[in-house]
Amino acid sequence: MTCIEISAPGGPEVLEPALRPLPAPKPGEVLVKVAAAGVNRPDVVQRQGLYPPPPGASDIPGLEIAGTVVAHGEGVSAPALGSKVCALVAGGGYAEYATAPAVCCLPVPAPLSLTEAAAIPETFFTVWHNVFERGALQRGETFLVHGGASGIGTTAIQLAKAFGARAIATAGSAEKCEACVALGADMAINYRTHDFAEVIKADTHGVDVILDMVGGDYTGRNLKCLKPDGRLVQIAFLKGPKAEIDMLPVMVKRLTVTGSTLRPRDVAFKGRLAAALRDKVWPLLEAKTISPRMDRVFPLIQAAEAHRHLESGGHVGKIVLNIS
Repeated sequence: MTCIEISAPGGPEVLEPALRPLPAPKPGEVLVKVAAAGVNRPDVVQRQGLYPPPPGASDIPGLEIAGTVVAHGEGVSAPALGSKVCALVAGGGYAEYATAPAVCCLPVPAPLSLTEAAAIPETFFTVWHNVFERGALQRGETFLVHGGASGIGTTAIQLAKAFGARAIATAGSAEKCEACVALGADMAINYRTHDFAEVIKADTHGVDVILDMVGGDYTGRNLKCLKPDGRLVQIAFLKGPKAEIDMLPVMVKRLTVTGSTLRPRDVAFKGRLAAALRDKVWPLLEAKTISPRMDRVFPLIQAAEAHRHLESGGHVGKIVLNIS
């Protein structure tokens, strides 16, 4: 099979096409003929040599796929051979074939193409766990997501609105702010021209849940934005993992500061998330109430260009590799 290898830690140019044997599904896994694979920020960090795959995972980048089940590992009977699925994987997505835990496979929602379905798993698993489980966002609460035009952001806005919350987003241009509002955000703040903390303080009574991928000096400002009993959920730190914060608001307002990473979690945990998504979110995708916001699709052999586009920051929504 053709795949994309990381020849050495570095820039997008280190992503090179290669030939490898087809992977064999282990017990509990399926083999998927991949039609499309999502491109995500963790892929970039892995390419840079800063995010190694967990033990036992493929060194080929790619954390989400969509395609056709063509073989079963021991003990697997579902999803059936020939099924169209999208799946969360711990690696191996940038390839013509990939293995996936059977419990992490979900049926492709009827209105969506395989290319669109490949844009679902990484972002939807991440948002569901961090916003609705760790962050416990409730109907009627106010939610803030930083990077609202990203794959995570566009997913978070739609899900927050679908479950009855007020959604606020930050983004880096007027065009991106407009895109966030078009997806349902009640307010979009251009962080290049406005201090989001000051805007929220002036225009709202604060927010209940924040999903942050920025870190650094955003951390203290996030705490200022939170209402009493508010929750800050950290999933990345583009501005760095360290911040000096005043703990007094945490104590006085009874704030919760939490965070998580998805890739190292065990298969049983990811399978539980898949079941929750199928129960709570899949009906919304089937009804076209929500859908992945697509930006650009690149051929597999142009994975380096896809990474350059992601790192340029010009995208709105998901970037996907077309495998087939």
